[in-house]
Amino acid sequence: MSTETTPTPAAGGPERPVIVLVGHGMVGQRFLEELAGREVTERARVIVLCEEPRPAYDRVQLTSYFSGTGPDELSVVPDGFMARHGIELHVGDPAVSVDREAGTVTSRAGHVIRYDTLVLATGSYPFVPPVPGKDSTGCFVYRTVEDLLAIEEYAAGCRTGVVVGGGLLGLEAAGALRGLGLATHIVEFNPRLMALQVDEGGGAALRRTVEEMGLLVHTGVAGQEITANASGAVTGMALSDGSRLPADLVVFSAGVRPRDELARQAGLATGERGGIAVDERCRTSDPAVYAIGECALTADGKVYGLVAPGYEMAATAAEAIAAERGPDAAGAPERVFTGADTSTKLKLLGVDVASFGDAHGTAEGCMDVVYADSRAGVYKKLVIGADGTLLGGVLVGDADSYGMLRPLTGTVPPAAPEQLVLPAGLAPAAALGPSSLPDDAVVCSCHNVTKGAVRAAVTEHKCTDVPQVKSCTRAGTGCGSCVKVLGRLVNTELEANGVTVDKGLCGCFAHTRQELYEIVRALRVSSFRELLDGHGRPGARGGEGCEICKPAVASVIASLAPAIGTSGYVLDGEQAALQDTNDHFLANLQRNGSYSIVPRVPGGEITPEKLIVIGEVARDFGLYTKITGGQRIDLFGARVDQLPAIWSRLVAAGFESGHAYGKALRTVKSCVGSTWCRYGVQDSVRMAIDLELRYRGLRAPHKLKSAVSGCARECAEAMGKDFGVIATAAGWNLYVGGNGGATPRHADLLAQDLSDEELVRLIDRFLMFYIRTADRLERTSVWLERIEGGLDHVRDVVVHDSLGICGELEALMTAHVAHYRDEWAETLADPEKLSRFVSFVNAPGVPDPSVRFTPERDQVKPDLTILSGPDIPVRTLEGSTS
Repeated sequence: MSTETTPTPAAGGPERPVIVLVGHGMVGQRFLEELAGREVTERARVIVLCEEPRPAYDRVQLTSYFSGTGPDELSVVPDGFMARHGIELHVGDPAVSVDREAGTVTSRAGHVIRYDTLVLATGSYPFVPPVPGKDSTGCFVYRTVEDLLAIEEYAAGCRTGVVVGGGLLGLEAAGALRGLGLATHIVEFNPRLMALQVDEGGGAALRRTVEEMGLLVHTGVAGQEITANASGAVTGMALSDGSRLPADLVVFSAGVRPRDELARQAGLATGERGGIAVDERCRTSDPAVYAIGECALTADGKVYGLVAPGYEMAATAAEAIAAERGPDAAGAPERVFTGADTSTKLKLLGVDVASFGDAHGTAEGCMDVVYADSRAGVYKKLVIGADGTLLGGVLVGDADSYGMLRPLTGTVPPAAPEQLVLPAGLAPAAALGPSSLPDDAVVCSCHNVTKGAVRAAVTEHKCTDVPQVKSCTRAGTGCGSCVKVLGRLVNTELEANGVTVDKGLCGCFAHTRQELYEIVRALRVSSFRELLDGHGRPGARGGEGCEICKPAVASVIASLAPAIGTSGYVLDGEQAALQDTNDHFLANLQRNGSYSIVPRVPGGEITPEKLIVIGEVARDFGLYTKITGGQRIDLFGARVDQLPAIWSRLVAAGFESGHAYGKALRTVKSCVGSTWCRYGVQDSVRMAIDLELRYRGLRAPHKLKSAVSGCARECAEAMGKDFGVIATAAGWNLYVGGNGGATPRHADLLAQDLSDEELVRLIDRFLMFYIRTADRLERTSVWLERIEGGLDHVRDVVVHDSLGICGELEALMTAHVAHYRDEWAETLADPEKLSRFVSFVNAPGVPDPSVRFTPERDQVKPDLTILSGPDIPVRTLEGSTS
């Protein structure tokens, strides 16, 4: 067991009160942050008992694990938070009993901890229907990271999966099984998918879209029995309508139940159907005990299964405790919890689904206004009261208007409801502008931030951009669905206060990156100096530029090199001075001052001879080697002066730069495809190699990653890439705008059943359109959500040539391919370029023997160390280092 300890009081000082938090999920972490924000952590000792083996993580984004997001990347605990506030976190050691008379909690490890205030944030557990055979090998629930790890391991030997439950988590689980390559069935007892969130029309639209993805949907039926073989492993499921489904794996995602067993054992009041009964300040029947989140039965008689109400409960309980534990302890806190907004906006299997207010139209006399386009998979319904008041709505397939419609709930909208359901481009732009929202409209439901609070952040707290408003109000830091509206509100408020909203790239240019791209292309500007002097802000002309515009312009010039008559080589002349540290040395700078080398391995295919060369280079230069997630070999620990010698051997062996250091194409990952795999329907390796060799060296606003999967099992994880390709029996499906990074996003289907030629042509157009219109350092995923019209607009431009520019986009890519040259091969051939590769300018020869690089990680099995967080000391409960 590992814990943190807070400093003990000084000798003779007063003993601090103890607050024990049981459960460390998203709501538990928010409670700690609320305590810290009220300075309670400075006055009290805070101890957290966490059941899972890791600190709190984003359970809403759990499925992104299957797109390459590591468990650590899902963490919602800010770096240094626990240590900074002296909070003691015990992971893997849950509470097993509470003695309210003694005021103690006993943990599973046997530790007895005294408390003055106890907060229960035990969450919920998955409901598993009492189906015969539910305990067979191959049956899982879908709730934690450990559940996902177990499913992933077991699925490796499976072909067909069944998900019991067609709600939020059920569809996420189905997407995960599909991503693991399993033919997937969804079994839902209700007559439609997501019955709680959407109505019949929305459910029908969602079902059509889900089935088009290859998932098999069974609604209005229940699982009657799970069959197993002689060894107890799942073989299928019998349904209540008499049909049978083959299955190697079953995932139960049929809802959750509040975890209230600890409270029941302690004699606290609970609801008839579960949940720890609390009052409007989240106190249980014992004034010293609070309950928050999914385990709580609130004063309005509900158990809330969404994170936003949990956050509100966390703030309510923290304020009540702060009032009790404050230096004055004067009076009751003002904040109460009497109910919460249950609106939701999600992207499930790549499909936007949202509901808000009275989505099912239960109010007397209400009317529906509906827009449906079954061909596009779009369904929109607004529920309108007899007096014209917007009561609620359902949005499937196109939820862009959610951010503006939800805050208007309870008001008469500024335009006719018939206009508000129209697609972007047909609805009046002013109808859903920020000015139409009242000040008390909740813009961010995760943190209950109103439009008035956002305006106050700009006018009273002098915030001048979205990041500052996020920091001031916390708006936009939850699910992120309100960020677009937030940006429009901030800019509108700034302009209303007479502040000119500067949309320029930086202090040197008043133009956006897109505008600079067009200037460079149209006027054939070939140097940064020419662009700055001719088009920079007056005060910047004749200057040197800044760290923002120099690499951005360098990227634009490099991406347009053939068209404007430049070499495109990033270390040529003036271009060299514009690069950041990585591009400057054509290698990735590491934390200890050394560099890493990543040779290109197209499609992950490599010969034994090339493997031997990499091994010999790593051995001779003492480099740490690591297989990357993009099917390449990374070599760590090289000094700057060693880079040319290393690359001379790699280039001689036929390797090229992998561009791991640049904002360019990194890799095109692949599975083994039809050549080896019994499920493969196309040669994914050949296609991956062709694409990587075509787009290598292509400079872009941000790094680009790709993958090609040889069948629908999706082993190459193409749907988590900037552009991904999945084979079908009829050709290739092209997905765009995916991202497996810090903000995971599934790619969207751009076109399907393409021939090789059609696929390459559309990728050419897509990449060049992205490079032409994206902002600086904007991933394709962010660009696709930001650009007006979103995926539909991109499809119109790239597939249907609505702007008439596809010929030009194709010509630019053709020129790039024709003029590609390996950067490291060029560098090695030019003694002047090689002169930059020295560790110290004043010691260009043999490295200074007094300077030693310390390797960050030796390639030996390390001693096992268990940590409760990246910044957390490992201690026992008694405080001795373990």
